[in-house]
Amino acid sequence: MRAADVLLLVAKSIRAQRLRSALILIAMAIGVAAVIVLAALGEGARRYITGEFSALGTNLIFILPGRSETTGGQPPLLGETPRDLTLDDALALLRSPYIANVAPVVIGSAPVSGGQRERESNIMGSTSDLLAVRHLNLAQGRFLPEIPAQRALPVCVIGQTVRNELFGSRPVLGQWLRIGDRRFRVIGVLASEGQSVGVDFDEVVIVPVASAQALFDSPALFRILVETKSRGATMPAIEDINRTIEERHEGENDVTVITQDSVVHTFDVILTKVTLGIAGIAAISLAVSGTLIMNVMLVSVSQRTAEIGLLKAIGAASAQLKILFLAEAALLSLTGAAAGLAGGYAGALAVARLYPAFPITVPGWSPLAALATALATGLLFGVLPAARAAKLDPVEALARR
Repeated sequence: MRAADVLLLVAKSIRAQRLRSALILIAMAIGVAAVIVLAALGEGARRYITGEFSALGTNLIFILPGRSETTGGQPPLLGETPRDLTLDDALALLRSPYIANVAPVVIGSAPVSGGQRERESNIMGSTSDLLAVRHLNLAQGRFLPEIPAQRALPVCVIGQTVRNELFGSRPVLGQWLRIGDRRFRVIGVLASEGQSVGVDFDEVVIVPVASAQALFDSPALFRILVETKSRGATMPAIEDINRTIEERHEGENDVTVITQDSVVHTFDVILTKVTLGIAGIAAISLAVSGTLIMNVMLVSVSQRTAEIGLLKAIGAASAQLKILFLAEAALLSLTGAAAGLAGGYAGALAVARLYPAFPITVPGWSPLAALATALATGLLFGVLPAARAAKLDPVEALARR
C-alpha cells in the first residue's frame, strides 16, 4: 500500500467521523497550548528575576548578619546571630584592596510629612557609595554628600512617589521633610526606579546612615552592600570580608556572605526546574488526549470491521493495517498539536500585552517537546486499536457486516 493510499484512506476516515475527530483535535490542542503558555510563564519568571539581580551590577556582594546554616537540637534549627553588624564593621572592609565601594544599609519605616501632607514611608540609611553600588539615577539635585559615615546630617533624597504625594507640582529641592521627630532637607530626587529586588525606590526616603541609626535608636545595620573592583576580585574580596569579620567579632565568622552571581544562578536553577515541572504537569493533559484517541479508535475498529475485512480479503497485510491506524492517530495528534501551538503562542502574546513589564518568552524547547509528546502519545495510544484491527479474521469481519 503506497503512502498516498494510506493518507487518502486516513483522510476519508477522519471526514467520516468528524465529531469524534474534532474532539480529539480539541483535546490535543488544549494540552499543547497549556504546555506552551505555562512554559512561557515559567521562562518569563526566570528571566524577570535573574534580570532584576543582573541590573544591580556584576560585582555585588551582600553581607547579612547571622550564619545561613542549621544547628542541632530542638527547632528552630537556624543559626543564631551572636552580634549585629555595625558601622565600624562596614568601614573596616574598605581596607581590602579588592573592594571598590561599601554601602552600609539601615532600613526602617516612619511617618513622613511635608507641608500639610503625611504618609508612611520606608526609610533607608546609607552613604554616598549607595549611588554607585545600586546604580541609582537622579532626576533632580544631588545624592548624599561624601561625609564621614559616623556623621549625622539632616539631608535626604526622596523617591518619585514620595515627591508627588507630599509636594505635588511644587518645587521640592531645599524643602524640609519631617521624619518621625526629626527634620531633613531635601537635596535630591531619584529617577523613577520602581521595584528592584524587593525595594521600591519610588517609595523610599534615603538619609545618611548615622541619621537613620539615630532616628531608629539602633546601631545595628540591616546589611552591608559591597562592590568589588572587578569580577575576578570577588573571591579574594570574600576572603578579606570573612577575615575582617572574624578579627572584629572575636574569632567568629557570624555573617552570611552572598554573591550576586550565586543568587542569580540559584534562582536560574530553581525557576528552570519549576518551568519544566509546570510544563510536565501540563503535558499530563496530553495523556488524557491519548486516552481519548485510543477509545475513539477502538470504537472505530468495531464500526469498521467490514472495511477491515474487505482490505484483508483483497490482500492487505496485518502490518499494513497497523500502519493505517497508526497513521490516523499520528495525523490527528499532529493536527491537534499544530492548532495547540498556534493557540499557545497567541496566549503567550496576549499575556505579554497585558503585562508588558513581564518578559514572557516561549522557550525554544517547548514547541519541540510539545510536538514530540503529542506524536508519541498518539502513536502509543494508537497501538492497541491498530493491533486489534490487524488481528481480525477477514471472513469473520465480512460476516459481521
